[in-house]
Amino acid sequence: MQPVKFYFDFLNQSSRALYILMEAAKIPFEAIQISILKGEHLTGEFRDKVSHFKRLPVIKDENFLLAESVAIFRHLNREKIVPEHWYPRRNFGRSRIDEFLEWQQRNMGLACSRYFEQKWLVPFLEKTSPDEKNVNALTESLNKSLKDFENLFLNKNRFVIGDNISYADLMAICEIDQPKYIGFDPFNHHPKLGKWYENVKEELGPYYKQVADEFDNKLKTAEKKIPEVMYLQQ
Repeated sequence: MQPVKFYFDFLNQSSRALYILMEAAKIPFEAIQISILKGEHLTGEFRDKVSHFKRLPVIKDENFLLAESVAIFRHLNREKIVPEHWYPRRNFGRSRIDEFLEWQQRNMGLACSRYFEQKWLVPFLEKTSPDEKNVNALTESLNKSLKDFENLFLNKNRFVIGDNISYADLMAICEIDQPKYIGFDPFNHHPKLGKWYENVKEELGPYYKQVADEFDNKLKTAEKKIPEVMYLQQ
């Protein structure tokens, strides 16, 4: 069986979630880094032969190319050996995870992405300061989404669907890290979120730490090359 070719960038939250999943599930894969900051996802061989969507992540399984992170996740669960707790069939666990994945794309995931883009990515690429009025509005939206996440998905259990970690937790922590690693405090006024976050970090152990460290290093390396954006860590 050929390893899955995995095209990704650690700056992308879905890439990080899928990378951790494949490492933790022991799915053989070939890691192929594509730089968003260099625009490698928009040009050349990646655009012409890998993804006409010009987005990350993407996998190539045998001769089958697939984009969109949720589609990739479900493909891996169908075609590979993935431990049941990530996407359980029993006790409606799979349906609850699907519910979260649909919700997060339009809510928390969107809020985290927009904050990251306007606070860090756009200023980095354009060598400008963030639009503070825009960032303040996005901060309010992000806090509302985090509160909704607490109220809708975090109950008395350790994780989203119970006492076992699932892909919902993995996707959620990677979404929240997007603004967290550029200085936003996601735990202010969100006590349940902080406890859940620590549970997820502990459960994922070295798989999470490796990828989170890579994400942090990419941010810091980029900022060293462009002194104008150093204020973003203040």
